[in-house]
Parts: sequence; C-alpha cells; structure tokens
Amino acid sequence: MQEINDNMKQQFHMQKEEVKKMFLSSTNSILQKLNFIDSLQRLGISYHFQHEIDEALEQIYNSSTNDNVIIEEGCLHYVALLFRLLRQRGYHISSDIFNKFKNNKGDFDQKIAKDVQGLWSLFEASQLRIHGEDILDEALDFTQTHLNSLINQLSPSFAAQISHCLRKPFHRGVPRLEARRYISFYESNPSHCKVLLTFSKLDFNMLQGLHKIEVGSITKWWKKSEFATKVPYARDRVAECYLWPISLSYEAEYSIARRIGSKLIGCISLLDDTYDAYGTIEELELLTQAIQRWDISSIQSLPDSMRVVFNAIIEVCDEVKLATIESKNSNTVVQCVKEAFHNLARAYLTEAKWSQEIYIPTYQEYKDNGVISSTYPLMITSFILLAKSAQYVFDWISSNPKIIEVVSLIGRLGNDISSHKFEQERMHVVSAVECCMKQYEISEEDAYKFIEKEIEDLWKVINEECLKSDLVTKPMHDCVLNGARITELAYENYKDKYTDGKLWKDDIVALLVDPISMQEEE
Repeated sequence: MQEINDNMKQQFHMQKEEVKKMFLSSTNSILQKLNFIDSLQRLGISYHFQHEIDEALEQIYNSSTNDNVIIEEGCLHYVALLFRLLRQRGYHISSDIFNKFKNNKGDFDQKIAKDVQGLWSLFEASQLRIHGEDILDEALDFTQTHLNSLINQLSPSFAAQISHCLRKPFHRGVPRLEARRYISFYESNPSHCKVLLTFSKLDFNMLQGLHKIEVGSITKWWKKSEFATKVPYARDRVAECYLWPISLSYEAEYSIARRIGSKLIGCISLLDDTYDAYGTIEELELLTQAIQRWDISSIQSLPDSMRVVFNAIIEVCDEVKLATIESKNSNTVVQCVKEAFHNLARAYLTEAKWSQEIYIPTYQEYKDNGVISSTYPLMITSFILLAKSAQYVFDWISSNPKIIEVVSLIGRLGNDISSHKFEQERMHVVSAVECCMKQYEISEEDAYKFIEKEIEDLWKVINEECLKSDLVTKPMHDCVLNGARITELAYENYKDKYTDGKLWKDDIVALLVDPISMQEEE
C-alpha cells in the first residue's frame, strides 16, 4: 500500500507541473485563459495554482477595464464568465456590461435564447448579484426560463449538468461535492483535457484519504466518550458533524482545524439537544451559569448527562489550547471559543424560556437571538482561528465581520423552514415561521415565501461583503461563504439532513467512502 501511495504522490507532482505549464502557456486568448481557470475551479484543483490565477485575473481585469473593446466584442459566454470570475476574486466589475445583450425595449434579446453555453454562463454570473442590480435579477429569470425549456434538446450528459446547475448554482454549492460531480461531467465531455482530468482525480483521492483518517479519529473520540449511552437523548451524527468543517476548507493544511472543529460541532450538537429536548429551565439556567464561569463544580446537582456534556466542552477547549500553543494569541483564541460557547448557551436558554412560556417574539427579536443560536458564530470563528491563529486573523474576527452575522442568519432561517413542521409536532420552541405569521398576520405558506426571499436578499449581502475582501481577508471570506453553502445543502428541499442522517448518505459516501476510479470511462 505504501508503494501505491508513493507512486500516486509521484504521479500527482508530475501532473501538477504539467497543469501549471499548460496554464502559463494558455496566454494566446483571454477566453482560453478564463475557460482554463473555470475548469480548475470546477474540478476543485484551483487552490494549487492560486497565485498564478490571481496574477492572470489581475491582468485580465486591468486590460478589460482599460480596453472596452474586449467586452464589447465578446460573446455572451465570454462576457458572463469574465464577470463571474472577476467578481469571485473581489473585483467590482459593473453589471452594465450585460446591456449589450438587451434589445431596444430593454429586455434580453431573443437572439441569445438558444445559446445554451451563454445562458448557462449568464445564469452562473447572476448568482453574484448585489442589491440594486436589476439587470442581474432579470438575467436570472431569463436564463432559468430558457435553460429549462432547452434541457430536452441536449445530450443526456449536458442536460444532467444543466439540470444540476439550475438546482445548485456553482456559486452556492459545497466546493468538494461540486468538484466530485463536475469530474464526472467533465469526463463525459469528449473534448476534456486528460491531464486536468487525471490530476483532479488524483487530488480528490489523495485528499479523501486524509479526510477518511480525520473522520476516523473523530469517530474514535465519540465512541470512547460513550456519548450514545451517557447522553442518550442526543443525536449520534459523527460523519454529519464532519461535513461542516470539510465544507469550510478541505485542503490538507487545515487538517487540525477540521479535526478539532468537528469535535466542537459534536459538543454543540450535544448542547443543542440538552437545551432542546432534555433539561428543565432550572437545570438549564445552572448549566448556562456553569459555562459562563467555566466551573464544573457548580453543576454537581445536575443529571449525569449534563456533566458529561460540559466536561466534553472543557476537554475540546483544552485541545484548542494545545493546537494553538505556539501562537502568542493562544489564550485569546481559547477565551474567544469559551465566550462563544457562553453566548450560545444563553441563546439556547432564551429559546427554551420562550418555549416554556409559549411566547412568540417579534421577527427581529427572534433573528437577533437566532444569529447566535444558529451556532455559526462559534463554529466559523473557532475554525478560522484554528486554521490560522495569526494576529491579523484575530483582529478580523474581533471586528465582528458582517459576513459572519449574515451567514449565521441564513443558517438560522434555513434550519427553521426545513425543520418547522417536524419541530411543531413535538411542541418545539417557536421558529422564524411562527414569528412571521404572527407579526405580519400571514399564512404559513406566505411565511415560507417571506423567509425564502430574505435568504435570497442575504445572499446579495454576502456577495457585497465578498467584494470588500482583499488578499489578506479573502481566504476568511471564502471560509464564511462556504458556511452559507453547507447550509443550503443541509436544509435543501425543506429537509433537515443533519437530524435525518439517511438523507445525507449519498453525499457522505461520495466525499468520504468511495474514491474516484482512475480508469477513464469509454
């Protein structure tokens, strides 16, 4: 097995150099360079060539803004791809570049209605729209309508690819899962590049080997802690816990962040179920005070399961300390995680009290608390601090970035509309749906539509915040953005995949069980 691994590593490095040469030589046309970058991103291998991609996009941005003819003479696919790749990188390129595809009446010209490649690219570009960009709102509606009408005219493979993108646009998909799917689509394309295909498969399989080791160590921790018997009311979701950290960042360098991050999420899940389905208000108040004081002695009168949960939180925070011990900010990082746990416990307690009192807060009051109870501030900030505990990272976290608040709110609202009916069957705490229904005197169906529209608006805010990123903050923005992406996956189609684990089986198998065959399909 070691020999196979060594051979795989050698082949990996050879293929990587080959891809790099191909990228650096693809300078004849801007479209060729853009298509190459798009392929690298979709295949999940762009992180190996980030410096080269950044340089290329900077040159393309400078030339496209200085020479309008580059845009004026471009086809729809070219202009839309240029727009999306530059927006993704943080360049504030104007959406007015799409006016050239409109007719005299101000509508998108029917001449582009049969251009499947162009429509697809425009659809993907529209996902990066911000507030006030009516042209991209129109582009989204136009492309969705026409792509849906054209699907039956496409080859089975291309039709499957378009159908998937309409369900899950590239900008809103979990990177590693999207790479796995795209590799299959790419392989079925007769004109694919064999070097890119081979390298992306090697990269996926090698990283999957590391991910398997990581999830294996978390499983051992969970079993050794005997949570299934000591905290019998809690959900047993080890692999599902791991899906959040691997979605935030899958690269090898973030292995420790994923390992400890998964344990933190396991503790969050135990704490959530304790407040949600087990403790009395009196017990939960004591537990909240204990977390605030970080004092296990103050909960000796509480049930054994609560002490087990609190001990688990303390032990994982000790791991955070060890993992960051070489950083001068180690104590600050640990304190930050502790404070986040306390904030979470208080938010859970607030919801528990609302439930007991049968109190329905205003929608805004609910959201203010829900940002914290979503668990995302704790989950995302701890992961970023574990990934890189440098001073500039802590400074950014300490500034309370708006993007974290927005993604947290998407997490809360997405969870609520996916689990609403199930939760109400067991007299669960009030959700965003009830708050909307009461405050705005609307039906349950209209409350769902109201919340879904708010989530779409929040995605525009995410895009606005990402346009403010620079070389220093972009990796952190990307990590937070991935938090919104895993939310969409976890709660799509009004299902809570975390609670109903079988709904996530296929994704878990694709990410963590089955490697990609290195044999090319005929």
